[in-house]
Amino acid sequence: MASLRQLKKDIDFLLSLVLEECMYVAHAYPEADKEKIFEIAGKVIASHRELRLKVNHLNGKDNPKLVREYLRKVVDDLYKSADTALEDLAATIKPVH
Repeated sequence: MASLRQLKKDIDFLLSLVLEECMYVAHAYPEADKEKIFEIAGKVIASHRELRLKVNHLNGKDNPKLVREYLRKVVDDLYKSADTALEDLAATIKPVH
């Protein structure tokens, strides 16, 4: 991990891409459930806030090994949050047969 600053930028970037995708689906697919899409977007925003707070308030600041494990968990949570949101978003689009 390069730095806390870079991790914060990564959180901002990845979740903003997911949020942008939510807005794209809401606009481009009229058959998609808009309420569900905005619910997913709300979860992405809440996840962003939660992850940034976790980075700002580290546990075990005196022990580098604990900090490293804690930040790995934050990164895992980031990927899990983005992946879940994108899967939920894909489920809102009904395939055309």
